[in-house]
Parts: sequence; C-alpha cells; structure tokens
Amino acid sequence: MYKIAVAGTGYVGLVAGACFAEVGHHVTCVDIDENKVNIMKSGVSPIYEKGLEELMQKNYAAGKIEFTTDYKSAYKDADAIFIGVGTPEQPDGSANLSYIATVARQIAETIQKDCLVVVKSTVPVGTNDKVEQFIHDFLINDVRVEVASNPEFLAQGSAVRDTLHAERIVIGTESKWAEELLVNIYKPFGLPIVSVNRRSAEMIKYASNDFLALKISYMNDIANLCELVGADIQDVAKGMSYDERIGSKFLNAGIGFGGSCFPKDTKALEYIARQNGYELKTVKAAIDVNKEQKIMLFKKASKRLITFSGLKVAVLGLTFKPGTDDLREAASLDNIPLLLNQGADIYAYDPIGAGNFAEVFPEGKNSKGSITYVEKIEDALDGANVCFIFTEWGEVKSIVPETYKMLMRTPLVYDGRNIYSIEEMKQAGIEYHSVGRKAVDREVMKETKNLELHNS
Repeated sequence: MYKIAVAGTGYVGLVAGACFAEVGHHVTCVDIDENKVNIMKSGVSPIYEKGLEELMQKNYAAGKIEFTTDYKSAYKDADAIFIGVGTPEQPDGSANLSYIATVARQIAETIQKDCLVVVKSTVPVGTNDKVEQFIHDFLINDVRVEVASNPEFLAQGSAVRDTLHAERIVIGTESKWAEELLVNIYKPFGLPIVSVNRRSAEMIKYASNDFLALKISYMNDIANLCELVGADIQDVAKGMSYDERIGSKFLNAGIGFGGSCFPKDTKALEYIARQNGYELKTVKAAIDVNKEQKIMLFKKASKRLITFSGLKVAVLGLTFKPGTDDLREAASLDNIPLLLNQGADIYAYDPIGAGNFAEVFPEGKNSKGSITYVEKIEDALDGANVCFIFTEWGEVKSIVPETYKMLMRTPLVYDGRNIYSIEEMKQAGIEYHSVGRKAVDREVMKETKNLELHNS
C-alpha cells in the first residue's frame, strides 16, 4: 500500500481521499481552511454526499486517513500526490488554473523523495505538461517527479459509489514508471483501467462530459418541439431508449443541466476550440439551449399570469439535482431573481440546500419581493398562487396531486422535472405544465370548476 497525499477537500479531493483509504492506502488530505480541517477531524463532512461521512469516520478511526493544513509534512515523503483543487470558470469560459499552480509550487518546494503528482482536477488539454514543467522549474531537491492525468467521472449525489465502483479508471502518463505506479495504486479497486497519454486523458474527460451535456440539451430541444407538435417527450425517450446505440440514460427532458461539471466543461472545451481556431458548433449549441431551457417555465408562467407581484410562489427544490447540497448552475439561481424582481413572495423548500441558498438570497425582503425558507413542503404550498418544481427530490415526488389542489389557493403547477402524470394532475383538478408534454386543456379545467360549483 502507498502513502498518498490529496490536495483539496472538495467533491473531487475528499471523495478520492476517503476511497483511497477505504481500499487500504494511508491518506493525508490537505486544505488551506483550518476550520474546514477541524470539522473533518471531528468526523463531519463539509459537503453533503451519500456515504462519504461514514467512510471518513471509519478510516479516520482506523488511522488510514488524516486531515491537515500542513502541506509540507503531507507532501515531503508521499509516494503520490493527487491534486483535486477547483478550476473555476472565468468570464471568457476558460478554466482558472491558479489553484493548481499554487499546489504545484508547494509540491516542488517540499518533496524529498521520488514522487508521482496526479492531477484529478478537470484541466484544459496540455495543462499537465505545463504543471510538470512548472514543478521542475521550482524543484529544490534532487528527486524524480512526474505528472499524470487521472480525471474523475463521479456524479454528485453518488460520488462514493461512482469512485469505488467506477465503469473505468482513466490514467494518462508519459513513462512506464508513472503508469505502473498509478496502476498499482488503483489495483485494490479491481476496476478496468484505460491507460493513455496525458493529453488523451485530459480530452477524454471533456469529451465525455460534453457528450452527456449534448444528449441533455438535444432532448430538451426535442421536448420543446414536442409541445408544439403534440408529441410526448417521455414516449419519445422511451422509444429511443431501446436503441442500444443511443441508450436509456440522459434522455430525461427538463429545465436544463447544472452542477459543477457540465456547464463549466462545455464552456471550457468551446473556449479551447476557439483558441485553436476551431468552432465546436455542437457544444456551442448545447450551451445555448441549456441557457434558454433554465427559464422556459418562468416564461410560460409569465404568459399565463398578469404579474407575480404580491403572489405567493411556492418553489420546491433549490439544488441543481437531488442528493446534493450543491447549488452551482442550479435552475433556481436563474429563476428566483426573476421572480423576486417581479415582486413575488417566494416560499422555498429544499431538504438539504436551503441553508446554502440563504447565503445567496437571505430570508426576508429581496429586491421587490421576498423569500421565506420552509421546512415542510405543505408550508410552501399553503395558499400559494403558483408552484415551481426545480429539483426532483424524493420528498417532492412523494407529494400526491390532491395535496396541491387542497392547499394551493390556485392549483397552478409548473414542473421542471416532469415528476407527475398529466392525467393524474388533470383528474385532481390542477392546471399542470411540464416540459415536452401536452399542456392541460383549460376547457377541462373550466368544466371541472363548474362541476365543483354545481355540486357545492
């Protein structure tokens, strides 16, 4: 087993560190935030990720993982150092590599034995060549150091499972020594390993993520057309899924993709193409479709209602997907400012992400409207004039159609995740709008209301 250091304790670094410890390696996780390190030492994960906290506690108690701000002691005698720091998007779409550069220099000025530096962060093609040269430029001791690429393919909400039971591990190296060391580190996982050169590994990451983003935007584009021609996107997706060339995953239409990967990686690859004098038309189209898709329900509701001013608006789900507290590129971040600017009184529910969202939009008066965070879905729906569903949490999916009818002042629901059956919502007397499916017939709604008045 190997002595491993991990730089960065976000989704990439912390999950990797915990999983390396789980298979038997000794791991030291490094972060510059002392408060964050103390939290992790107490057995608490700074991010919400299923199964992660249990792995941290188990392996910390066994002495297989530790957390520190002291990078010098962590790096000096490590067999391998994995870099998992952020590469945030810059205004022009390029990746900010400053955090990687900082860690690379720390490594160069600290290591005292032969060491493999492994970049797990998503970086533009060719970055690892520069990182290796950068380390050599600042290297103090006479040791062998090489850089390898090892992109991650985890999904937030299932990151631990995706790491321990990955479909494949991609490694990019430039020497037999680096390849053999990295293969041996991953040997305990018992997973298929795809070994390529560094630049191919970097491209595999972008190409994989952007292909999935393309599928999502394509299905959302088709969903919008389905509404216009009277087709049902769920039926269309089902028919497509039987074709093994297409597959069944990432065919669900909705209000666009978010998170830390797809939005950033599509923009970064499009930027790389432009820098090399090439236009990635397909990726650019995916970006454009996704941008419009996020606010399409708001636009629908705006046409239906005169104004949102003074209306109680229920918002169910704030995170970009269920199973995580991550808000990055979430549809709620695009829609809630629009609602607030029109004077809506928002009552928002999210089982995990409300605290994070409140840091961006504090409770109380915001712009022309206001926002209140509630712990129960029923409190959001009670007396609401309209409801938006942005995240398909299990708690939201468990609410039966009749609840909307019973609690809302006006049973008007805009579902961005196609949770409910159109027929069941219609039978419950709800005006229901989803994505890519037939809209509720308002004449049926009028007949239902007239019948209720006649029977009352």
